[in-house]
Amino acid sequence: MWVFYAVLSAFFASLTAILAKVGVKEVDSDIAMAIRTTVILVLAWSIVFFRKGIPAIGSISRHSMLFLVLSGLATGCSWIFYFRALQAGNVSKVAPVDKLSVALTILLAFIFLKEPVSVKDLVGAGLIICGTLVLVL
Repeated sequence: MWVFYAVLSAFFASLTAILAKVGVKEVDSDIAMAIRTTVILVLAWSIVFFRKGIPAIGSISRHSMLFLVLSGLATGCSWIFYFRALQAGNVSKVAPVDKLSVALTILLAFIFLKEPVSVKDLVGAGLIICGTLVLVL
């Protein structure tokens, strides 16, 4: 089932890039990012509310909360720079560079989470890097 969700995620991420590029064309990138974030905030809390997940919030440990907050800050920084890049560059160049996050994630998961890295993982990450260079240069 995770593959189905991952494919949907990729589809909506690509749609996000196209829609954001059109939307940020005549708007300050920080305002554009704030509008997008507000929409996501409303959507996310609506899902929690309608799935009756509000009571579960109290059971989140401090450790989990800390890392969820840090993840949110990292996401915010990513979006700030993504919108600035979209405003300044072509989406066909910005999106591939943004997807270098896949190769970086493999590296960081190995370093910080001690996840195993296979030859297949290294080849895949290398191909992502090479593909990004081909598309951008």
